[in-house]
Amino acid sequence: MGFEGGSGKEGRGVGAGFRFLTRRKQVDSDRVRDRGGYHQLAKALSVPELVAIGVGATIGAGVYVLVGTVAREHAGPALAISFLIAGIAAALSAFCYAELASRCPSAGSAYHYSYICVGEGVAWLIGWALILEYTIGGAAVARGISPNLALFFGGQDSLPSFLSRAHIPGTDIVVDPCAAVLVLIVIGLLCLGIKKSSFVQAIVTAANVCVLLFVIIAGGYIGFQTGWVGYTVNDGYFPYGVNGVLAGSATVFFSYIGFDSVASTAEEVKNPRRDLPLGIATSVSICCLLYMMVSVVIVGLVPYFAMDPDTPIASVFARNDMQWAVYIITSGAVLALCSALMGSLLPQPRILMAMARDGLLPSFFSDVNKRTQVPVKSTILTGIFAASLAFFMDVSQLAGMVSVGTLLAFTIVAVSILILRYVPPDEVPLPSSLRESIDSVSFRYSVRQNNTEKTDPIGIKNSNQNQHDVSSQAIIKESVEYPLIVKDNNQDDSNEQTRRRKAAWSIASICVGVVFLTTSASYSFLPVFVRYLACSIGGLLVLGGLVVLSWIDQDDGRHKFGHAGGFICPFVPFLPVCCILVNAYLLVNLGAGTWLRVSTWLFVGVLVYLFYGRSHSSLTDVVYVPAAHVDEIYKTSENVV
Repeated sequence: MGFEGGSGKEGRGVGAGFRFLTRRKQVDSDRVRDRGGYHQLAKALSVPELVAIGVGATIGAGVYVLVGTVAREHAGPALAISFLIAGIAAALSAFCYAELASRCPSAGSAYHYSYICVGEGVAWLIGWALILEYTIGGAAVARGISPNLALFFGGQDSLPSFLSRAHIPGTDIVVDPCAAVLVLIVIGLLCLGIKKSSFVQAIVTAANVCVLLFVIIAGGYIGFQTGWVGYTVNDGYFPYGVNGVLAGSATVFFSYIGFDSVASTAEEVKNPRRDLPLGIATSVSICCLLYMMVSVVIVGLVPYFAMDPDTPIASVFARNDMQWAVYIITSGAVLALCSALMGSLLPQPRILMAMARDGLLPSFFSDVNKRTQVPVKSTILTGIFAASLAFFMDVSQLAGMVSVGTLLAFTIVAVSILILRYVPPDEVPLPSSLRESIDSVSFRYSVRQNNTEKTDPIGIKNSNQNQHDVSSQAIIKESVEYPLIVKDNNQDDSNEQTRRRKAAWSIASICVGVVFLTTSASYSFLPVFVRYLACSIGGLLVLGGLVVLSWIDQDDGRHKFGHAGGFICPFVPFLPVCCILVNAYLLVNLGAGTWLRVSTWLFVGVLVYLFYGRSHSSLTDVVYVPAAHVDEIYKTSENVV
């Protein structure tokens, strides 16, 4: 395998004009960081702070509403099982995140992982989608705080006049000053530094968890006093059957979204190889346990068909003559929203910073304040945009767009695990400043290869000696002008290349098969024959790819990929494939309106990338070299210096 320049690589072969979409950056290492020349974020987080960020970003006000809606319409008394199934599905993605976060502990989360494993084009789309997710998510959460906060002032529209919602005459716009102020307060807190902001979030999250524990304990006491009337209904434990439980789990799955915020802080963790997997796993476990316990209690206190779909928990306590508890529960909802707001606004500046470091966005976003060691400029800019959105727009209709970014990220992270294990990048991009060292090492290997060859390098017998000499001189000249490091053409290398091709085609087969499976299972408007045919083809593609990946060996290079010695995702390839299936199914079922709006945003992102990111990428002027020779090239560079 040869050394190829970034520009030259794009200029050869069929479809070479789009090769820039597949260029991949180098995996994290101390050498990469030293060469980057950018300010590092503060190493201030450990497991408790990560758990606070994860739980705070995950447990929003949804738990105070979802239990009523899902119990009434889907699961009935089996609501806890729906939360358990959704928690297991979320854990699949959590396992994938945990391995990549411990191996590649830099800011950027799924954008960063996909840039290393998949390519620049996919990474850009993931980063662009996550920007949309966190912006709309933060604005939506902020708009949801003011109605709950108004309850402390006597009910709806009881906030002080300078904070209350107002309708702009002649338009359909309802401004929300309270939401904008809350966003700006959180932004100011985030600018003070990750240590201070994570401490505040830990306090808010702890208070929210205490409210949920109050619901569990007080509700359990009421249940034992009243005989758990919710479990004595005539419809049984599964009134809507297994399908209802599964439908409920698909709905509540989105209440687990938020643990990816932990991965976005990877660069600020003291011991990422140990703490990041622990933080992610603990966050998901705590959320799942709390959701299930609240569900068990609430559906047992009142029949599922009689639950209030808007305020299920508060109404249950009000029915049992505990009106004072409503204020505690409302406080929990406000605290949950505040914590979720911090969780939504924290990752976005870090993703923008990571994209700017890679040259895909202006360097303005990559500036890190030397005193607070956080990207203050990008934090302020994104905060102003989110505050404006929260002030002017009712973003409830855009809420579905939040899920697209997360589910796309979950899917591509699972694909990245398969790539990492079976076909990790075997070429490394090095800066053109090392060209002299690269040429030196390349020429050394070329001469060594030519000296050991006993037969004609182009396959012509020695009887034609003149032509042989001319060809040899041409090869030597080409080696000098276009230096190549040629791998030994032994049987092991041939077998390895065959294994990598099989693995690559198998991963592609799984991805295509998942698309066929999920669309045929979801699009009921298609003819029955077409659905069955697509489902059969998709199933065969997924099963065939899974069998091949299970049969062939994983790549030995995975042991040296990134920071080794951290968490290892279990049950590969089965776990990542299940993760891809679950997330793709949820993506397909988000609705045509959501996809139309997201497609508009992604189209804008494609234009930004084509007219700015592509030409300013840090990979536009690099030389791709075999990973096995990187250390020797750097040693040669040090000797030259």
